[in-house]
Amino acid sequence: MADDILVQVERLSRRYGDFAAVDDISFTLHRGQVLGFLGPNGAGKSTTMRMLAGVLAPDAGRIVIGGHDLLDQPCQAKQAIGYLPEQPPLYRELTVDEQLRYSAGLHRLGRTASCQAMARAKARCGLMEVGRRLIGNLSKGYQQRVGIAQAILHEPPLIILDEPTIGLDPIQLREIRALIRELGQDHGVILSTHLLPEIEATCSHVQMMRSGRLVFAGALADLARRGQSTMLRIGLGAPPPPANLTQLPGVQRVEVLGGGRFRLQHAPGVALQRALIEKALSDDWDLWELAPEYADLEQLFIELTLERGAVA
Repeated sequence: MADDILVQVERLSRRYGDFAAVDDISFTLHRGQVLGFLGPNGAGKSTTMRMLAGVLAPDAGRIVIGGHDLLDQPCQAKQAIGYLPEQPPLYRELTVDEQLRYSAGLHRLGRTASCQAMARAKARCGLMEVGRRLIGNLSKGYQQRVGIAQAILHEPPLIILDEPTIGLDPIQLREIRALIRELGQDHGVILSTHLLPEIEATCSHVQMMRSGRLVFAGALADLARRGQSTMLRIGLGAPPPPANLTQLPGVQRVEVLGGGRFRLQHAPGVALQRALIEKALSDDWDLWELAPEYADLEQLFIELTLERGAVA
């Protein structure tokens, strides 16, 4: 529904001289969605995050956050944002409570509202036991928690996280991912990362970037459907010459795997299994293996970010 749209981006671009860091991208984010921005280093993810957070001006395009244009109504739009950059803006010489109290002051929260906001954020981020500890003495995982806590102090509908799990150990990684999924239930979350497992573990939607452009945008389930099999692995006890296999309907390429096994690449939607079984029976190929191969997220990512032309 339109009322649930938190972010609307229209034809956003940012250039550095002749280099297009972000090139004419458009998308929307709804409440309850965790949107993963995925792409190789230099794809334009962090530049996009910085423009969404209002710390970098676009050269062209429009950003509307919570119904407010980020350029025309910056104060109202930024009030709806909680932003955690790749390096959390923390003062190592402060305690957790002092850092959060300072952040609450920046959001112009009064004393009572500040105390209530700190209590909520600390509880959600698992910081209740470390309020009096110096930030400089905390682990990387707890520092990330503090960064997220100060980003959500003012209960913003939109939370932007730029590479929030870089450098975390496996336990810290699991905890931060769980926190992001929880935040996604009540807010809209935009998560920038180049880690494929991050998307699979935390996101409901994904956008892939390559060279500043979107090459895929949609639900994670839609991306998975793109991975439906166009590969068929077969094993034959009495295999014919590979050229014979290329004559099967829809077969585009034959890869010889050895030991009577082959991988057949075929056109989408072709009922190759039935034709193959019938041919194997009629020509006595002694078919002993027949298995479709599905593309995982890594294969799709490589395919989309290396292919020519955007498909968003």
